[in-house]
Amino acid sequence: MSVPASPALRWSAAILLFVAAGLAIALPFVSATLLTIGIGGVAIAAGIAQLLRLTGSGDTSSKLFRLLSGLLYLGGGVWTLAYPVGSEVSLTLFVGFLLAFEGVMELATAAASQGPARGLVLVDGIVTAILGVMLISEWPSDSLWAIGTLFGIGLAFSAVNLLTAPVAES
Repeated sequence: MSVPASPALRWSAAILLFVAAGLAIALPFVSATLLTIGIGGVAIAAGIAQLLRLTGSGDTSSKLFRLLSGLLYLGGGVWTLAYPVGSEVSLTLFVGFLLAFEGVMELATAAASQGPARGLVLVDGIVTAILGVMLISEWPSDSLWAIGTLFGIGLAFSAVNLLTAPVAES
């Protein structure tokens, strides 16, 4: 992690991250909706980029797949922007499966490695898998707060990491 060398800049960035984390945790529905809208915008941009690639060289089958990919991105992005709350419900289920899968992969990594951080990887895998299973098992009732709360917790950990990371010497 790259951190600012200036203590004042480091503390300023950490305070901003803590404020953003607090807002995301205090207003999880708002932060989840804003994240979902952002994902919709990114999907639309990706769809446009895929469609612009159709003008380049390539065979018919690759252009067909790019066309289908671009239309899927555009359709998903427009749907997400048109129905952000409904999209949050789907996104929460996706994040639950993603966390469960990541947790299992971390557990497999811990089992296969003999490194000094094996214990931390094992704990990370257990916690991540449990979070994923909790999201899946409580879905869809947790959909309107979970993403925003998890985002806020992630921001808080980033702030702590920023304050505790060693400063690289020039």
